[in-house]
Amino acid sequence: MKFKNPLLVVSDLQKSKQFYKEVLGLRVIMDFGANVTLTGGIALQTKETWLEFIQAKNEEIVFGNKATELYFEENNFDSFIQKLNSLSDIHFVHPMIEHRWGQRVVRFYDPDKHIIEVGENLKSVCLRFLNAGLTKAEIAVRMDIPLKLVEKLLKEPLASFSKTDS
Repeated sequence: MKFKNPLLVVSDLQKSKQFYKEVLGLRVIMDFGANVTLTGGIALQTKETWLEFIQAKNEEIVFGNKATELYFEENNFDSFIQKLNSLSDIHFVHPMIEHRWGQRVVRFYDPDKHIIEVGENLKSVCLRFLNAGLTKAEIAVRMDIPLKLVEKLLKEPLASFSKTDS
């Protein structure tokens, strides 16, 4: 068996496609009318057809349950935060925070209150700590990851860590 992709039920497919394009840079790669697949493998399904598929009633679909999220990593995290802060219709779960291992993240809602997390990619975190004067060994301790992973991340070119790769 092979996992194919996550599916999000949406109340307004056009609005959701626009959101994922403008905010996260995703593109439609397959469009079946009531269902689209975006780059990265995320599928969006209209609420009406989903109700039909699962033989459910409208009130059984609950948006904003805070039980799941879609996770993305961004190479240019500071620029992304500036972009996000410039958009008037973004509703934040929380502003940008730094986790205990040093990775900066932000969480916000899509139009149907699905949680989106965008984090600074780990290579960028390593580079930020390296530029702050930490040794590779100190970075490994600070981030609570193996030294070999720090060394690997610092060898890889940043371009290989693209958010649209999948």
